Amino acid sequence: MSFSQRLHDKAQPIWEASHNHPFVQGIGDGSLNLEKFKFFMKQDYVYLIDYARLFALASMKATSLEHMSMFAKMLDATLNVEMDLHRQYAAKLGISNGELEDTQPAPMALAYSSYMLSVSERGSLIDLVTAILPCAWSYYEIGKKLAEIPGAMEHEFYGEWVTMYQSEEFGEIADWLIKLIDQLAEGLPDNELTRLEEIFLHTSRFEYMFWEMSYNEETWPAHVR
Repeated sequence: MSFSQRLHDKAQPIWEASHNHPFVQGIGDGSLNLEKFKFFMKQDYVYLIDYARLFALASMKATSLEHMSMFAKMLDATLNVEMDLHRQYAAKLGISNGELEDTQPAPMALAYSSYMLSVSERGSLIDLVTAILPCAWSYYEIGKKLAEIPGAMEHEFYGEWVTMYQSEEFGEIADWLIKLIDQLAEGLPDNELTRLEEIFLHTSRFEYMFWEMSYNEETWPAHVR
């Protein structure tokens, strides 16, 4: 069994919970309250800023020009393609660029990105790849599953989101990271693989909690903002 398959199998109960979360299912069947989705879009925009930083860090930690180049491309795609699409999409929902830029991370979003940055800064390249993989991989799985729902990709507000994350282009990023983690894991002792497994499970849990945070529009309590 490949290391990536081992990770996927271990995280399956968490991923199933994410796939079945009412926020995710609401995107697929169109029933999600639009205000919850707007909250998600703003928090996701803030998250993407730190996600881009991780690609910059990965390029620095990489030991081959091929890997450096690929991570640099991912950095560019996140900053100059995905975030621009995010701004365009937000504008259709009535969210201005100013609102996006002024968004303060909610506690769970802050905890998630801070955990990934901490693990990645302290560890090696495989620590970083393990930390970011659940985001890319699970989003692609979610996009593919939601795309099977009749009308999901044609929905007035959520169709573009489903179309984006089920796309072949997005899937190629997940596939490349999966192959890379298997390559980097070759020859590592089991105790090291178990340590990496915990990172993968933690960020998978954070993915679930991000959906939960968005569904409940959770932010700091009013008296401590």
